[in-house]
Amino acid sequence: MSTIHHGEADERFGAVADAFARNFAEFPELGAAVTVFVGGRKVVELCGGVADEATGRAWGHDTVVPVFSCAKAIVSLCAHLLAQEGKLDLDAPVSRYWPEFAPEGKEDITPRMVLGHRAGLPVLDKTVPFEEIARWTPVIRAIEEQKPLWEPGTTYAYHGHVFGFLLGELVRRLTGLTPGAYFRSAAGEPLGLRAWLGLPSTEMAGRARLAEAEGRPPMPPPEHILTRIVTMNGALVFPGLDEPHGWNDPALLGMELPGPGATASASGLAGLYAAAVTGLDGSPRLLSPDTVTDAVREVSSGQDWFGFDAGARWGSGFLLDSAFRPMLGARSFGNDGAGGQFSFADDEHGVGFAYVANRMVGHGDARATNLVTALRECLG
Repeated sequence: MSTIHHGEADERFGAVADAFARNFAEFPELGAAVTVFVGGRKVVELCGGVADEATGRAWGHDTVVPVFSCAKAIVSLCAHLLAQEGKLDLDAPVSRYWPEFAPEGKEDITPRMVLGHRAGLPVLDKTVPFEEIARWTPVIRAIEEQKPLWEPGTTYAYHGHVFGFLLGELVRRLTGLTPGAYFRSAAGEPLGLRAWLGLPSTEMAGRARLAEAEGRPPMPPPEHILTRIVTMNGALVFPGLDEPHGWNDPALLGMELPGPGATASASGLAGLYAAAVTGLDGSPRLLSPDTVTDAVREVSSGQDWFGFDAGARWGSGFLLDSAFRPMLGARSFGNDGAGGQFSFADDEHGVGFAYVANRMVGHGDARATNLVTALRECLG
């Protein structure tokens, strides 16, 4: 299949366009897009391939796709906005704002422990049925009943779904809005960002459909804790993609899953990060330099609770620059997704970056890294 690339890149950023084209030659890329803002101005906006393998529908600049845990950037941004406004203390007990959270040894857990994946709550003992997840409250009740798997704050492990629901409930208690609604009111709608936690029905038909690459590593058995974390104890299907309950299922995409459930375009995610650190087109930046300094202070790294060290470094809600996820430097912060998607910001360089794709090659594959490497060369 010949791939037609659409869009443009400023002359200074031609290497990013070259790397984007090479990804289609070197990987089983299906459809993809990359957007880069520098100083609040869009300098790269490229897309190519197809959004739907079955129909051959082309990928356009407005095409949105599930971006999995890039969602954590959205809910983390919400938490930092509330902290910046003095409404949320990231180092106070969660129970200050949510008293019902405290039982079972959770009274000293802070929002920062959750942001750093240190709360001891990577998975729930209770299985909330698929139909109940969208109601929000059943998941919140299960979190209230949960006992931490380790003494909170002493180690870390990735809090896949609980991350979003726990921080999202804090957002809801402080604003009266679920995190998806708060994000849209605080940033998404005012800035015209094509990014959602819970895709509107009006956007469903134009989304990109995910496809598996051959040779993608299988998940462990259903009873394995890593599989339980990713699938909410089997309520969601992964890595299966189709109906029912897979990541191409409109019923799943339409519900609010603030840990791994964002759907966005490349320009929507890159625009969010650019808005956070520079503002867009002359608008004020969303996060102050002090807030970014707080967000990029390392909270977790090294060997995790599972005894595994992937080389990742975590700040408060965001991945930091590392060999695991190379970015631009000490002021970089971002999140990646299970399908290879990646987005980040850097206020030293004034950058907002996002790469999205629908071919799920493998978590941590090199497609996004190739683009970031080219961007780094362009910036000198």
